[in-house]
Formats: sequence, C-alpha cells, structure tokens
Amino acid sequence: MEFAIFPTDSTESKSSFVAKVLDMIDRSGLEYRLTPMGTIIEAESVGEIFGLIEKAYEILGEDSSRIYSDIKVDYRKGPLGRIAKKRASVEKKLGRKLK
Repeated sequence: MEFAIFPTDSTESKSSFVAKVLDMIDRSGLEYRLTPMGTIIEAESVGEIFGLIEKAYEILGEDSSRIYSDIKVDYRKGPLGRIAKKRASVEKKLGRKLK
C-alpha cells in the first residue's frame, strides 16, 4: 500500500501530523518506506493494511475534524520483501544504484 494522510483543518505544514502517524507505523513492525509524497507499507494481509489506516485516522482525529487521505493498494500473494526486491530489480537492469 502507498498512502498519504493529513488534516486539512490545521496549519500549512503537515510534518508534525505525519510524524505521529509514522511513529505508529514504525511501531507496527511492518516494512515501510517514507517518501516525500507518501508512505509505502508492506503487509501480509489487507486487514493489516486497513487496520493501519484506521489507526491513522484515530490518531489524527484527536486534533482534527477533517482528514484527507490518498490510498493505493496492490495486493499480491507471496512472500514479503518486495519493497527492496522491486528496487533491486530495476537497479540490476540499469546496472547502477538509484537515489
């Protein structure tokens, strides 16, 4: 899953809200990557993914009455570790490391 979530009824800067949600994601033990435009999370089940989304809404809902999210889910059965494997596959095809 890739998602972004933030309140729309507060300050222009969203980093303090993102930090609260990322703390929860980090403590979940799931594999994730923070990017400038969202967070990519890898889980074994769709239930784990939607559970994190629900927790994110609960966290932000403590201080906000309006929350925006953008959510993309790509479900595929099989082993975990695809976040790193996808990047490695592209780098191998290019013959170099990417930023």
